[in-house]
Amino acid sequence: MSNPDQTPEPRQTDRWLEPGKTNLQVIYVLYLASFVIGITGIVGIVLAHLNSGKSEAWLESHYTWAIRTFWFGLLGALVSGLLMIVFIGMLLMPLVALWIIIRTIVGLQKLGRNEAIANPQSWLL
Repeated sequence: MSNPDQTPEPRQTDRWLEPGKTNLQVIYVLYLASFVIGITGIVGIVLAHLNSGKSEAWLESHYTWAIRTFWFGLLGALVSGLLMIVFIGMLLMPLVALWIIIRTIVGLQKLGRNEAIANPQSWLL
């Protein structure tokens, strides 16, 4: 039986759920995994939006970078899908995938070196 006078300890979450470097690594890996398991990108963007605005400035640049990578990548994929009708999408879709992969790897590399993204608002590499 439990003692009614004891209050339960507050729930401890794993570090990967809290804003910070580990959380960003998980987000980037989820983006990469979405090429194999499609739903993981959605989990990544949810984590990015939930933790954006809750950490140091250099980490915030990564959250902005990750959020913009997801939304611009989704837009590029939708446009490519529509352009499949005229076969331009077949050329554009691999370019969009490559763009997402490169931005994700750049983010992981800079995060590993504890560097901020120089221009997180950019849609370029």
